[in-house]
Amino acid sequence: MPDLTIIVITSKKDFIFECLESVYKALVGVKNEVILIDNASEDKVGEKAKKKFPNLIVLRREENGGFGENNNMGMKVAKGKYVLLLNDDTKILDKNIFKGMLPWMDKHPKVGVASCALVNPEKETYQGSGGYFPSLFRVFAWMSFLDDIPVVDRLIKPYHPLHSWSPFYKGEDYFKRSHKQDWVTGAFYLMRKKAQDEVGLFDEDFFLYVEEVDLSYRFVKAGWDIWYLPLWKIVHHGQVTTGSERAMINEFEGLKLFYKKHYPRWKFPILKLLLKLGALSRIIVFGLIKGPSVARTYVKAFSVV
Repeated sequence: MPDLTIIVITSKKDFIFECLESVYKALVGVKNEVILIDNASEDKVGEKAKKKFPNLIVLRREENGGFGENNNMGMKVAKGKYVLLLNDDTKILDKNIFKGMLPWMDKHPKVGVASCALVNPEKETYQGSGGYFPSLFRVFAWMSFLDDIPVVDRLIKPYHPLHSWSPFYKGEDYFKRSHKQDWVTGAFYLMRKKAQDEVGLFDEDFFLYVEEVDLSYRFVKAGWDIWYLPLWKIVHHGQVTTGSERAMINEFEGLKLFYKKHYPRWKFPILKLLLKLGALSRIIVFGLIKGPSVARTYVKAFSVV
């Protein structure tokens, strides 16, 4: 049985070869299997990757699937003691990352999911990686910019602890410390296979965004802990393929689905109101600061709530 299964989804060759090269360097001495989900790429990038990395397991889709649906393909056949979901626009920086994180997981048997630090391509600044479950108060704090106020953000444990566009940018201390969180981003999502078998696969009703919040919610509900561990780092190119407009709209849609699944029915209309007010405030604020092109993103987000 492999110690680790790594699942990577790709639909283009922009970053995937650099990603896989860094992965295999870090897997030296680790029993592994790497599964590549070729998400209906036009140039059949999976076949090209297989030629360069003969041990790679390639699963081909002919139709574009969502993040959860694609990862489920790999999770259904994964044999590793641990399963890592890894974005294709990442690069492993520390060749000992798996030799460090897997023993850490072995020593902490209550941890079902762990993630490392995500850094920007210049390798100096940190990205947000998850946060806390989106209660109505946390959604209100997010939509009203309340969670951007220093000290307040630490008291309320925000849904998104980091907003790099904020004048109070605070990621440089929060995401430099190891701590337990409610959820971590799917860019690097390391699961204990035993725990994943218990909580199940991704809900495929989530196409892109909030699916890892939903899965993390089920891990925590089942009694598993989730940890963020910045001792280890990877480069993450971020929203290169998705774009901020689609990201915002998908997150709003995902939050609505999350509330329908997990929270009392009376909370849903309040969520919609908070999202509408948040989109409206961003149309005004970002329209003035960043111009009409940015404001249009939130006009579309407002319309989908």
